[in-house]
Amino acid sequence: MADYPTSFDKEGLLKCARGELFGPGNAQLPAPPMLMMDRITDISGDGGAHGKGHVIAEFDITPDLWFFDCHFPGNPIMPGCLGLDGLWQLTGFNLGWRGWQGRGYALGVGEVKLTGMVRPDRKMLTYKIDFTKAIQTRRLTMGVADGIVEADGEVIYQVKDMKVALSES
Repeated sequence: MADYPTSFDKEGLLKCARGELFGPGNAQLPAPPMLMMDRITDISGDGGAHGKGHVIAEFDITPDLWFFDCHFPGNPIMPGCLGLDGLWQLTGFNLGWRGWQGRGYALGVGEVKLTGMVRPDRKMLTYKIDFTKAIQTRRLTMGVADGIVEADGEVIYQVKDMKVALSES
């Protein structure tokens, strides 16, 4: 396991987005506005429900976020795919945080349930990711995880078997 902190503020996440945290050619978060979290409050390689790693992160919701103006004008809702992307972003971040090499990319997700919406009156999203597998071999670096997104404490998205890999090519 690499020697990184177990929490990150916005500047730490932006450092990752610039490619400065894990080094060139390695896991990198997207830059705003596609960066879908404001802080990581806890991360591990051996915690979580299955003892294989976890991530908890938060995203502050404000009425002026870019997607509210364009996603259903007059009926502003955060696109569900952005919440899913946030889960993928954090899964890849965890692989880089472990010190594993390569650029991250999403491979898929087994199941997605959207049971609530993010409207401008919400205050905060909380992402919770629990790894079920974290694999690093000579040919494959991949994480498989389940995740939830809560809006102000209410579970609104649930995913199973989300997959992210790192590739050096």
